Amino acid sequence: MTESVLVNKAEKYLNEISNDSISLDDIEDFDNFKNLYFKLDDRLNFLQGLKEDMDAQGYTTPFMALNKYGTKAVADVAVDEIKDNSHHNQIYRANANAKKFILDRVNSAIDSHRIAIGNLEQFGYVKCSSCYKKYSMSEYKQMEGKCTCGNQGFAFKIRREATHRIGIIPYLPLSGNYMVLRNQFGDYGRKSLKQVLNLLKQERQGVVKTISLRIRFKDKNNRLIRRNITLDSEYEDKYEEEARNRFGKHVRIEKVTFNRTKPAIIDDYNARTALAIGYVKYAEEIIAEIRDDILKRNLTDFKRINKYDETIAEYENQIPDFIDEYDAEAIESWRKSQIEERFRNLGYYDRYGKMNRSLRKDLKKRDNIYKNIFKNIASALIMWDIFRYYMTTSNNSRKIDIGPFPYIRVELDREQRKAFQTTYFKVIETLNNFTDLKIIPVEEMDLLLYEKFKFEKQARNSHIQFNHVALGAALIHENSDIPLESICYALNINKSRVNEEIENIESIKNPSDKSKRFLDLIQKK
Repeated sequence: MTESVLVNKAEKYLNEISNDSISLDDIEDFDNFKNLYFKLDDRLNFLQGLKEDMDAQGYTTPFMALNKYGTKAVADVAVDEIKDNSHHNQIYRANANAKKFILDRVNSAIDSHRIAIGNLEQFGYVKCSSCYKKYSMSEYKQMEGKCTCGNQGFAFKIRREATHRIGIIPYLPLSGNYMVLRNQFGDYGRKSLKQVLNLLKQERQGVVKTISLRIRFKDKNNRLIRRNITLDSEYEDKYEEEARNRFGKHVRIEKVTFNRTKPAIIDDYNARTALAIGYVKYAEEIIAEIRDDILKRNLTDFKRINKYDETIAEYENQIPDFIDEYDAEAIESWRKSQIEERFRNLGYYDRYGKMNRSLRKDLKKRDNIYKNIFKNIASALIMWDIFRYYMTTSNNSRKIDIGPFPYIRVELDREQRKAFQTTYFKVIETLNNFTDLKIIPVEEMDLLLYEKFKFEKQARNSHIQFNHVALGAALIHENSDIPLESICYALNINKSRVNEEIENIESIKNPSDKSKRFLDLIQKK
């Protein structure tokens, strides 16, 4: 397939995705759920095929063609060929930019589809109506809707206890249009997006990947030579010895740079961006639903605030005929005078142009609500979802299962857990009061995650069959002051199951003598 054909094919397909809106209406109906899952999965397979074709044609390094076929030096080009050479360079650069742009969109679309499918996988599963065997949707599709027992009848089940946020799916950059979506955010949306991206990019302490050396030595002809070399991480503690082995005992090291890799919580740029956009736009939908109720409850005169906004919006884009449209200063002065006159007539300003005191207080309250609550809703939601995901899944399932957070670290270190040190109490209280979302404020989530990861290591050879959602609830209960009823309500888990896991935790942390001997035998094997 020629390059231009492949680019056009990808653009056409991505535009088709962009024009096909995602609906979550009646998503708990199996036919609707299945149709959405199959559509997204088929798209993902097609996009991955496009990416493989692009990789095979060098789209990952599109500007290499400029070096391979590249531009001639000016001194090597005849005067009458300079124009043709310049045109030739422009064509190569345009083609390289087109490849880079389309591959970027395809990668973004792939990660967005993975996020959507991961949420759907967690949301629901099917159960054979004959043998009662359970299947994930990926297994169901692979078997073409037929159980191993031969039965084709299935019951659709919702995982209320699993971690999923399917409400973000319609807002993901499924067509790879993340740049367009980012530019559509208002002021608070952009700040919220930046905040979420910073949380997801929380990096662990760096691990040495390579060592870069600038060395100086003399060759056989006694000439002084300087050279830059790169060594693998295995030479971290013996790079001097390795340099002498390669270039002689008189080599001198002028500069050493330890190149470190710092994996983030979500260790992929496109996945981080897609998640951040999805959660922020989902949060904006929540804000649109609850905004008026919150403001009515907190402001002295809600109607006055609306009239205030309407007046400013009315004059925001007006340009009077008697002022030159290019005279920005005069236009701004006219708008300001018109707004102030209207506000005086409405009683918002006094005759000296001073704002009404209660209005000024209401504007300040509204600004604080936006800054301290609305801006933090997306961050509070995604931090709760990631925390819940870690607490209610096993180490092994995070490695192999299709989850709602592609490229998430299986385990977090101290640096990465710092992202969980903030508890959004006001935001969570607001969401609990004005929405039906189930979230509980958990202090020191970072320490609870530490306890979870530590317990996973302790229980590695126990052979106990844990209910991991109940186990997460039990660990939260054991390491916090949150009532067990509140934890069970937020995680949709039965209290009796949590009590069973509390007993399992006790048996792991304080094993009997018989259990200790059994564990010792397993470890020796």
